[in-house]
Amino acid sequence: MKSDKFDRKFGNFLEIAARLAKAKDADAIVVMIGEATDWAKLKKAVGKNQVIVLAEKDEDVEGISEHELGHVVLDMESSPVFEKLSQGLLKAVAEELLPPGANVIAVYSGFDSSHIDSVSFIELTDHLGRLTARDLQNLETKVPLDTLKTVVDLAVEIGREGREGKPVGTMFVIGDHRKVLEESHSTGFDLTKGYSRKERSIMNARNREAMKEIAQLDGAFVVSADGTVEGSCRIIDTAPVQITMTTGLGSRHWSGAAISKNTKAIAVVVSESDGTVRIFQNGGVVLRVVPFRRAMKFKEFDFEPPSKNE
Repeated sequence: MKSDKFDRKFGNFLEIAARLAKAKDADAIVVMIGEATDWAKLKKAVGKNQVIVLAEKDEDVEGISEHELGHVVLDMESSPVFEKLSQGLLKAVAEELLPPGANVIAVYSGFDSSHIDSVSFIELTDHLGRLTARDLQNLETKVPLDTLKTVVDLAVEIGREGREGKPVGTMFVIGDHRKVLEESHSTGFDLTKGYSRKERSIMNARNREAMKEIAQLDGAFVVSADGTVEGSCRIIDTAPVQITMTTGLGSRHWSGAAISKNTKAIAVVVSESDGTVRIFQNGGVVLRVVPFRRAMKFKEFDFEPPSKNE
């Protein structure tokens, strides 16, 4: 997203956000920008409200610390705006800029990427209510936030895009990989075998594209805390556990919940039915991400020509 420097339109949206924040008693105003702006004018426009700026790159927030404004750098330039917003809020909670149950006013470019044009009221309780700051710090301790974020981004892409016009469901199990490998078995078709750790790093964009192809196959990806794919097409056969699950979720979600309960790993499950991504820890869902949109699927037009007698 590329936004202009501070102009009247930007200022008007910030003033609207400030009034809405007062009416809703919001905890903060979150502003998603595309480049550095006039921080003094921004702070003046929102009044006494807490402000958190979401930016693409470090240079986009140059000079912001002088004005006591919170900020999060996303590094998600190619992602849809609502995925950026979701990950930005997650990171803001992880860095204790926001409490997990906060209500925020978000200001961003939802329609025209060159201008700020949207204001939304977001209740984080709906998305992060079961997470506490300590929980997220534990997630970052066991699985670095960069690794978790990369896996979740990939999972959301798979949930949104599918493959070749077809929906795809899959699972990633991150962290405690040795235990996870013990609690699962190979289908006999592991496409990660024989490759170096560098060639198996999920941080590499080319590797992530290859994983989208493998995701169509049965089984889960096992990913170490540093982002190395330790196995693919793994069938989870961990011991059954007593867990509570939302009605309608299938065996993949039950496996993700169980492996997260029996190990210190985090399971990220993509639903084939609707593309929703769920993150499991300790046998429960701690985060749910709904992709902004799914790819359109075109079908051939069903048509039978009339018979000669009609």
